[in-house]
Amino acid sequence: MVYSFLLASWGTSGNLGPLLTAARRLQRRGHSVRIMADPEMQREVAAAGFDFVCWRRAPIGIEADPTCFSDMRDWFQKAVFGPAPAYAADIHDEIGRVPTDAVVAIDMLFGAVLGAEAAGVPIAMLSPHVSLRPLPGIPPATSGLVQPQTPEERIATAAANEDWVCFLNQFLSLLNEARAGLGLSGLASTVNLFERADRYLLAISRTFDFAADLLPDNVRYVGPLLEQPNWSKSWNAPWPVDPNRPRVLVACSSGAQGQDDLVQRIISALGTLDVYAVATIGPHVDAGKLVAPTNVHLLHGAPHDAVMKEVCLVVTQGGHGTVSRGLINGLPQLVLPNGRDQGDNAARVVSRGAGLRLPPSASEAEIAGAVSRLLQEPCYRAAARRLGDGIKAEIAASGLVDELEAMVAKRRIVGSAT
Repeated sequence: MVYSFLLASWGTSGNLGPLLTAARRLQRRGHSVRIMADPEMQREVAAAGFDFVCWRRAPIGIEADPTCFSDMRDWFQKAVFGPAPAYAADIHDEIGRVPTDAVVAIDMLFGAVLGAEAAGVPIAMLSPHVSLRPLPGIPPATSGLVQPQTPEERIATAAANEDWVCFLNQFLSLLNEARAGLGLSGLASTVNLFERADRYLLAISRTFDFAADLLPDNVRYVGPLLEQPNWSKSWNAPWPVDPNRPRVLVACSSGAQGQDDLVQRIISALGTLDVYAVATIGPHVDAGKLVAPTNVHLLHGAPHDAVMKEVCLVVTQGGHGTVSRGLINGLPQLVLPNGRDQGDNAARVVSRGAGLRLPPSASEAEIAGAVSRLLQEPCYRAAARRLGDGIKAEIAASGLVDELEAMVAKRRIVGSAT
């Protein structure tokens, strides 16, 4: 059967990338795909060969992923729950405009679940990071905790998960108000929304992730979705001719996280070492305000898959895509988490022995010391290679398209029976 899929992206290009990888896989299987996203993403979507649909009511640009907020609660209010009715309305209208067999939405788009549910269309929530949904035995998102090993640690993890549920329940009235506006019944808890999705797809490596005690019926691991965007295909290596000098990639976040000072400290630290480095600073750091040492080359972006084949270490804020690519290339990593889920990725890198973690406030001397240790101690590279081999095997065996096809087929069988 050939199906029509509507894929919905949110926020930055960091979320669009995994969604485009999913779109390509669906297209190769013969399915029709269109993508709803921020207007800034239209060129990239068109270059990938997919029909583009712009958000109409929902926030776009910096309003979709606001940088002006007082704390995490304020961010979730502004980015996730406040605009949920607008996202729901846009999804519902688009389903009505073009016949749609299923919706696949980045998991932050809670409103997309409402819109699809109201339209009677199956939906998969796609999580290209550590699970936003609490899973028993795994520390919750944004906690930065490690896999519990002792009874005391298991108690602490369970308490952290309960705290996460309570945090999300602060927005339950907003969520239920949005549901009522679409004629949907209220939920007893915000996390019940994850159960309303036909699939909750974890687009991360099970080898990389911590192990849950059990997975809910609709949760599946489908492996990282890491195809490179079109804008980053070209690469002209700036390395001087010196094959004996270690090469380092500094890979900064594509989101706006106030990372300017952190980037400066990283490149200044590298300036004290006998290395060459390329720093991809992203769209939100002003290169003109950075003072780059002579051994550090600044770029706004570059194809990390290509660059990583030429370096022996990655220094990163800890975005899931960068971390996964580094491991696939067998590269140890220094992670300085500076954003919402980056600490969770750092905890997994360190627990697997594939790198080191420093706070984003680390000094130049601390950063230089950690880089030197990662370059000199081969155990980190060996661990990264082992972990990377496991991730590559999962990508090759990904059941993403099979799961999406089964989701639609099951809903049709249930519908015909009733």
